[in-house]
Amino acid sequence: MLVCFGVAFAGGLLTNGNQSAQYIRMLSRNASISTDAVYFNPAGLMKMDNGFYIAIQNQSIVQSKTVESYYPLLNSSTYEGAVKAPLFPTAFAIYKLDKVAFSIGVGPNSGGGSAEFGHGLPSFERSISQLVPGLAGLSKIGQNITGYKADIYFKGESVYWGVQGGVSFKINDIVSVYGGLRYVPASNKYTGHINNIQLNANGVLKTAATYLSGEVAPIFTGLAGQASAGAAGVQPLIAAGAGAYNLATLQGAGYISAAQRTQIEGGLLSLGVTQSQINVMSVSTIQSTYNSTAATLTANAAAMVSTGAQLTDKTVDVNQTGSGVTPILGVNLSPCEGLNIGMKYEFMTKLTLTNATKVDGTGMFPDKAKTSSDIPAIFSIGVDYKITKKLLLSASFNHYNDKGVDWGNNIYNQPRVMQKNGREYAFGGQYQLCKKAAVSIGYLRTIMGVYEQYNSDFSYYSNSNTFSGGFELKPTSRLTVDLGALFTNYDNAPKLMSDASLGNYYEVYKKHNVCYAIGLSYHFGGK
Repeated sequence: MLVCFGVAFAGGLLTNGNQSAQYIRMLSRNASISTDAVYFNPAGLMKMDNGFYIAIQNQSIVQSKTVESYYPLLNSSTYEGAVKAPLFPTAFAIYKLDKVAFSIGVGPNSGGGSAEFGHGLPSFERSISQLVPGLAGLSKIGQNITGYKADIYFKGESVYWGVQGGVSFKINDIVSVYGGLRYVPASNKYTGHINNIQLNANGVLKTAATYLSGEVAPIFTGLAGQASAGAAGVQPLIAAGAGAYNLATLQGAGYISAAQRTQIEGGLLSLGVTQSQINVMSVSTIQSTYNSTAATLTANAAAMVSTGAQLTDKTVDVNQTGSGVTPILGVNLSPCEGLNIGMKYEFMTKLTLTNATKVDGTGMFPDKAKTSSDIPAIFSIGVDYKITKKLLLSASFNHYNDKGVDWGNNIYNQPRVMQKNGREYAFGGQYQLCKKAAVSIGYLRTIMGVYEQYNSDFSYYSNSNTFSGGFELKPTSRLTVDLGALFTNYDNAPKLMSDASLGNYYEVYKKHNVCYAIGLSYHFGGK
């Protein structure tokens, strides 16, 4: 039930694009020639003045996740979760000379938050809800199951850090290039439980495990004993050669009394055999019915014990860790004054996560088991154009090679296959209000190429629209302060589900997020 989980914000399936406060306030940064160019356009660092730069920033992100399930047996159709990342820090450092620049950057390349579902998810609860119709047969022994209750909780924490370093080189006034590597140490942590599963039996909530094994199983065992005793009770008649006759014939011939007949029939009636069936049964058939019923009741008792054992409290506490390396290449072009073009290619990151399992009541997380979690290759391009000295317009495009990665299966054991590669289109603008202040806005359209079957209540993606705005402030010529905020609204993602017994039904996945950011950049030396 508790499976591989990622907390993602702006960007691709496994990539955070929100790597700076400048990004939060503008959204289009692929042609940046500021400090965040370390991540977005590292070849463009050659457009900066000489000297040493350092930038630190933080984002606070809150994402709401809602799953609506129309599976008819669930107690509730709505499940609410919250992703929280109050600290989402990034940092950049640059040392720029005339022809070369050295840069490093650190930030959450993927994940960077925790998702908490205080009442679990439909996929956690569905099998529990099936107990009610599954145990409907207990009404024959006077046990009427009309509902259930459970304490279900899940929390997932995920962060794939990116530690990037590289060198930018100026070929001429038009062209500069970059080469670098990003080291990605990854960590996922999952904790959760399914506790205190209860069944409403005859109007009273009872702990499912002890009720089935301690109350229901003994009832079946007792009835099995009665059936075995009934089979033994008619054995003398069979031994006397009366096995082929029914009870009425034997009573009429004086082989059994009316009281004996009533006792034998009563035993059968208590086991659910009807009077009309009893009237035509021979004594041999009566014995075989007793024996087969005893065997069935004994099996039922064992099934109740087994089912009860599966409904005991379950706890999971697992860490998954691994690391990979991403080669990065970049080119920056400045063909004319006011126009800048940035391009970058990140190769696919091969990444394998290994379980360190403390507790796994589900059996889903064997200790030291390995899971592939490759990060797809990314191509990005951006264009900045300074219309006037005060107005800058920007456009960016990202292409995620998601189809080149094996995403495995979702929690329904369906292959997470991509319909098309993911892509993003961003547009931004900045206007210089005065020498020390500028205002910016941005828009981002993200298109996820997932098939409907890719999604599950545990991990889902859909297309989104993001709107942002903010300010750039320069209290001094060397200090820059960036302030930004964004809002992302994701398209609803319906998924048609199928149940062997209940037919088709829908789940609908919804989410939106809000982010606030502040960044400080300082220029040492140079101009």
